[in-house]
Amino acid sequence: MTFIADSFPLLEELDISFPKGISGDDYYYNYNNALKVFLTRLSELRKVNLSGNSYVNDSLFFQLCMNCKFLKEVVMYKCRSITHAGIASAIYQRPTLSSLSLTNFKEAREIENVTLYFIDSLHLDLQCAKFLNDQHFNELCAFLGDLVSINVSGCDDLTNSAFFALLRNCPLLTEIRMESTNIGVSSIPSMDLVEYHQVKSLHLAHNSGLQDEHIKRFALMFPSMQFLDLYACRYISEKAISKVLNRCCKFRHLNFAFYPQPKLFLINFEVSKLEVLNLSNSRIDDGALYAISKSCPRLLHLDLEDCHHVTEKGVRLVLDNCVHLREINLQYCPKVFADTVAKMILLRPSLRKIMTPPRFRL
Repeated sequence: MTFIADSFPLLEELDISFPKGISGDDYYYNYNNALKVFLTRLSELRKVNLSGNSYVNDSLFFQLCMNCKFLKEVVMYKCRSITHAGIASAIYQRPTLSSLSLTNFKEAREIENVTLYFIDSLHLDLQCAKFLNDQHFNELCAFLGDLVSINVSGCDDLTNSAFFALLRNCPLLTEIRMESTNIGVSSIPSMDLVEYHQVKSLHLAHNSGLQDEHIKRFALMFPSMQFLDLYACRYISEKAISKVLNRCCKFRHLNFAFYPQPKLFLINFEVSKLEVLNLSNSRIDDGALYAISKSCPRLLHLDLEDCHHVTEKGVRLVLDNCVHLREINLQYCPKVFADTVAKMILLRPSLRKIMTPPRFRL
């Protein structure tokens, strides 16, 4: 470590995550001291990843934030010696920190300690923080007025209440990641329908509580939405998706993998600006593909992996109508034959990447 610090005193990015072969009290003492000296000398650091360093504690994090005046991003997954109080003290020393990613730190139940001095323009990652519930999260949101993006995926005690607390308290929020939570569960707060133009991305995969009423409401609330991930949200219909495509004129990216219905996008709506569409593991057929290709001519990326009802005919329709298509995934599509690939390149020269169907050989 000393050699690296002496050789690269102006180092700006450092990744020493998940070190191997560290065990025993003596080694711990030497390693921890070396790490402190190491981080003290690298005062120009802007980004550091300390994930998996079980010896990283509050003192070391505090020293890092105090010494590195240009520090912007810290990642500390599975650093179990970090506490809420330690986080609060450290980031108070570096208020310009813009990204903090944490999981598996000590799960103190009092949330106030970590909220006293929160960061400006924060990208906050608290995924799989199992202690978080709606009450704790609502208290936390009151201190996150400058929050830009948040990831609370895997926090399965968070419901609609947490989602709307974010919207009420975080006027700068552009991205929300709430995958594998309980959004859709519990009543929707009775509040006037407000438009949140700053929200651009919703990552809501694996939320079985979501239904059409939620997605239709989101379409009204987030008119500037560009990205929506509904992977494995089985109770959403094509009517709700059409509402999003009609309402959100800047919409570009939809992940609707594992859609269980055989028909999709068979409702008339204006030509979409959609560029990325993931329908992998869905029951769509050639007719649905034709409707998609006519309504989404600007598609750049199309994922049809494991779509068992799609044939070469449907693929050709997409290639005919989506003149800008650059990438298509046909893996595990049993009705699309290997010799289709050569024809695809001739039909659509814009293609740059083809994930080939079964039995394809170069």
